[in-house]
Amino acid sequence: MVFKFLGPAAEEACQYLTGIVGENPLLLRELNLSGHKLGDTRVNQIAALLQDKHCKLNTLLLRDCGLTEESCSALATVLTSNSSLKELDISNNNLQDSGVKKLQNALENTNCTLEKLRLSNCSITEEGYKALASALRSNPSHLIELDLTGNDPGQSGVKELSDLLQDQKCHLKQLKFLGPAADEACQYVRGIVGEKPLLLRELNLSGRKLVDRNVNQIAALLKDKHCTVNRLTMNNNSITAEGCAALTSAFNSNPSNLIELDLSGNKLGNSGMMKICRLLKNTQCRLERLKCVLTFI
Repeated sequence: MVFKFLGPAAEEACQYLTGIVGENPLLLRELNLSGHKLGDTRVNQIAALLQDKHCKLNTLLLRDCGLTEESCSALATVLTSNSSLKELDISNNNLQDSGVKKLQNALENTNCTLEKLRLSNCSITEEGYKALASALRSNPSHLIELDLTGNDPGQSGVKELSDLLQDQKCHLKQLKFLGPAADEACQYVRGIVGEKPLLLRELNLSGRKLVDRNVNQIAALLKDKHCTVNRLTMNNNSITAEGCAALTSAFNSNPSNLIELDLSGNKLGNSGMMKICRLLKNTQCRLERLKCVLTFI
């Protein structure tokens, strides 16, 4: 006797996945296909399986699978038809804003019950952030965790989503923008200035004795695209040539925001000044004011 549960596309996906994970996908609650280059055809098949009522997956991990905008269309259909799926990780795929907009339509749908969405390193820009914010305003009750680490929010992306945390209707509890080092720096700086550094345009840390570890943390924060500080004052902070190297490396990685920099009263040395000179040669550098009165004692 043969029991048939699935349609042709879902059955083909079921056989394909059984070959990868060694188990019947209909019996799984978590499916990890990260690193497998699936292509749109496989994603469409997997989507057909996930839409079937016999599939009870609640966690789907598709990191670095070569997903595209078309893949997002297939996954969006899943999100509106499969109430058991609670966690989706599609990080490290080149989804871009066009892919996010496909997901936006699903996230706005009241049938979507997804709770955790990870979109780190997906080439998402300000437009994509706005699309996600719009979706969560339209349907605020389900998503509790959103990871956007490694993307580029532009000038308003961080604020668009951070404002949602103040909305009592929005259940979002964890909004992740930063990697571990930058996040630690964010907490450290917030303890000093009393505000979220990602929402600041001007940061003044003058007079604080910063060891190299603190400077490296701050550099990790300034390097991240989510940080849009354009005026930075770090005079008399005991910054050394090593600290200056970390800061200038950060500015070279994220040069377009900074227009004013004060590093006076620090022991930068000749090597530190050479690093600053190289920064000024960066064609993307928008620095308008630089203050570097040095201390050699």
